[in-house]
Amino acid sequence: MKKFIILIPLYNDWKSVSKLLKEIDLQIKTWDSEVSVILVNDASTEQKSGLDFVYQKIKSVKILNMKENRVHQRCIAAGLKYIYKNEDFDRVIIMDADGEDRPEELNDFYKKALENPDKTITGNRFKRSEGLVFKVLYEVHKILTLIFTGKLIKFGNFSCLPKDHVAELIQKPYLWNSYSSSVVATIKNRTSISSTRGFRYVLPSKMNFMALIFHSLAIISVFRNIVIIRTFVFLLVYLFLIFNSMSLLTFLPIFFLLIFVLLILKISMRSNINGLNNSLDNIGGIDILRDSNSR
Repeated sequence: MKKFIILIPLYNDWKSVSKLLKEIDLQIKTWDSEVSVILVNDASTEQKSGLDFVYQKIKSVKILNMKENRVHQRCIAAGLKYIYKNEDFDRVIIMDADGEDRPEELNDFYKKALENPDKTITGNRFKRSEGLVFKVLYEVHKILTLIFTGKLIKFGNFSCLPKDHVAELIQKPYLWNSYSSSVVATIKNRTSISSTRGFRYVLPSKMNFMALIFHSLAIISVFRNIVIIRTFVFLLVYLFLIFNSMSLLTFLPIFFLLIFVLLILKISMRSNINGLNNSLDNIGGIDILRDSNSR
């Protein structure tokens, strides 16, 4: 029997994750597999609540309580490292706690995993639920990523990894910066399902404009070397085109491009294999809400 672990990072979103766990338990009831859940509590300031539901299919729910807030992407990295080191599993499914990763799509991942046992499966977005402004900004992000990296990244955290690919990812320092682009940079043997971004269960999104920009730059920063090469080529072509019409105005694109590259370089320096390797030291305690002995 295959063993699946669902990894969910969260921060002050206990009501959402409580509902999500109930929905997961309902969706996976026909799986011929053992399913456990690991929550990475990113030093939440709110008390846990609503997690006393009796699960029918979920074997166990563990909460890794982080001592210091490390943000979403680093919780995923730490969670993967913990799972690989301490758990018996065949696959890990990563999903967000807020309902935007729809639990009904877990069945699509499960079927695809049975058909493709050695492949990572990503939930590629083909339909989004956000407002117009966010959708426009997201499309700009995808275009910039494609221009500067040559990669079209259509997925976020929602994905399903075989054990071998988890082992590969946790050796990469850039996993400490961005999960999705680390998957693209590291894992070539991939397939996908079509995914619709769902609506949040409870709280409004914590992703403000500046956080969205930083997240986008962190994704691009994984491909730092490609970005530098492409930027150099763009600069040469642009300087050739404006050679006979140089002015303060024509130099503005060069200025913004240099600022962009400097930001990418600075953010890429946050990739830290020591931080990733020592990430389990930030676990202050582990709560087990339900285990196989409590059945």
